[in-house]
Amino acid sequence: MLKLLLTTVLATSAIGVSARAREHSTSASVNSTTCIGESYVYEELSGYGYVVSDAIDKFGDTLGGLGSSLHLDRAAWKKLDNGSYSGVLWSLPDRGWNTQGTLNFNPRVHKFNVVFTPAPNATVDNPSGPNLFLNYLDSVKFSGPDGTPCSGLDADPIGNLSFPGFPGLPVATYTGDGFGGNGTGGKRVVVDAEGLYVNDDGTFWVSDEYGPYIYLFGADGKMLSAIRPNDAIVPTRNDTTSFCSNSPPHYIDNGKGSDVSPEDPDTGRDNNHGFEGLSVSADGKSLWVLLQAATVQEGGLNKQTQRYTRLVKYDISNRLNPAYAGEWVVPLPLYNDPTAKKSKNPKVAAQSEIVALENGQFLILSRDSDAGHGVENSLSVYRQIDVFDISGATDIKAAGKYDCTKCSIASSDGVLKKSITPATYCGFLDFNVNSQLGRFGMHNGGNQDQYLLNEKWESLGVVPVNPESPNGEYYVFSLSDNDFVTQNGFMNDGKFHYVDDSGYNLDSQALVFKVWIPN
Repeated sequence: MLKLLLTTVLATSAIGVSARAREHSTSASVNSTTCIGESYVYEELSGYGYVVSDAIDKFGDTLGGLGSSLHLDRAAWKKLDNGSYSGVLWSLPDRGWNTQGTLNFNPRVHKFNVVFTPAPNATVDNPSGPNLFLNYLDSVKFSGPDGTPCSGLDADPIGNLSFPGFPGLPVATYTGDGFGGNGTGGKRVVVDAEGLYVNDDGTFWVSDEYGPYIYLFGADGKMLSAIRPNDAIVPTRNDTTSFCSNSPPHYIDNGKGSDVSPEDPDTGRDNNHGFEGLSVSADGKSLWVLLQAATVQEGGLNKQTQRYTRLVKYDISNRLNPAYAGEWVVPLPLYNDPTAKKSKNPKVAAQSEIVALENGQFLILSRDSDAGHGVENSLSVYRQIDVFDISGATDIKAAGKYDCTKCSIASSDGVLKKSITPATYCGFLDFNVNSQLGRFGMHNGGNQDQYLLNEKWESLGVVPVNPESPNGEYYVFSLSDNDFVTQNGFMNDGKFHYVDDSGYNLDSQALVFKVWIPN
């Protein structure tokens, strides 16, 4: 297997494993790592399940894109007398089917009951079948501050919608019904949802890619508040805020071409590189968001230079009045792409999700792209749950001078400024270990079949192995984002039927890893 490029920032180490972690770091474990004195162990792949590609929700729409983000309800997580587990999982799809242009899809969140039965005796020679089952329960659609449904259509190149007490919100102007059918047209707040946290009172924190903004939605789906990040992150074109991501609507030439000039922003988040990662602290008072990769002015237009991305913290003690509390730089990992020319390597593995841990560190899901089920190349070389630590990093909010429109933490070639110390990044858990995947009949690389891992894994959820008495062992859930790819798809409350041009039916796959996490 291709040897991954490890830099000094990828501070993976097997030295100094704590006594308690060492108990779990046996010969049967897959691997262990230490990050700034905290030791982690990947014990085994414990589970696999899926939702079929043409399943539908209660509105008649395809139940796809489930892995954009997930939230596991700790309070509902139970171990049953028979050794199985049950719980509640919330799943966040993004902007609907968009492989052939965006649609007037109403963004939403789904609720599932999960039943998980560990299979520790599964082997490659005697693999387990699916042992994780997701039973659909409900969906909640998101709406704007005035109750008008939100939309997954691309944002207009300029302009916004204004509501009292809210920043200017990204807007799409559409014709007909926004799916290519008859209708009155109109304007809607647009949300490309990518990060999710469900509060104890049933409200939802959601981060998106268009703004990139962070929204608080009520339990009924109505928008209650919105956070606009600092100006270095908000996209601009021609010195004007421009939320457009160059993703034309499906009803105009099947989404081909461009709907904005220039195609890429001049500053701020790049197209489709918004707040992919969102997490809330255990006490519910701090919210963290992480850009998928570097901003445009900091190397974000090139996969070889988009390494230094921004982590932002908000004080959400008052959810209706969040306060900007800090900002740090996270160095994303590098890998060598075997399909690319030498001059195009190494590349940056963009991140898709984060989890704030109680020990002060973070889990982060970073991965390559264009590799897996549904794309030409079946072999992924970087698809990992890693760890990072900001205890020794520079708080660039406190330092000042990095938050204006043309302010930068790095050059356009991705060279970090010497005055800034980034987070420490440590490699950890590799999805692609075939000796583990094979225990459930799955694989990385090889034939394009339903058992090949999907390309996009964008969600993480953590629950204890011993719910009544957590002791450091956890299950980490991850769902794939299948981009709603199916040959029997539905949108617009079941009235719009589609067939993806790829010819694939991509199930929404789910994996469960058993790990040791220091408390």
